[in-house]
Amino acid sequence: MELNSTNLVDVSTLQNKDFKNIKTENLEDKELREVANSFESFFLNQIMDVSLKSTNIAGEGPGSDIIKGMYLQNIADSSAGTFGISNMLYEFLSKNNK
Repeated sequence: MELNSTNLVDVSTLQNKDFKNIKTENLEDKELREVANSFESFFLNQIMDVSLKSTNIAGEGPGSDIIKGMYLQNIADSSAGTFGISNMLYEFLSKNNK
């Protein structure tokens, strides 16, 4: 099969000046992606909480447990979607829900 611009791109989409017909990820898929990322964040938070339980990363004074929890939650939230767990969960759920 020869590859050229006519068989790689839908020409009618390019000629259409009204871009409402272009398929995008619908709202349900976006919500499913957010749930998968939230699960990965929760999972990472639990792993870090258990593995760093005996450390003093936030000090030893009053409130250090709260600061440590906030610190771990922030790391987990910012790392969500980068380990591949959320991608696997999203793919599994999106295939099985359709």
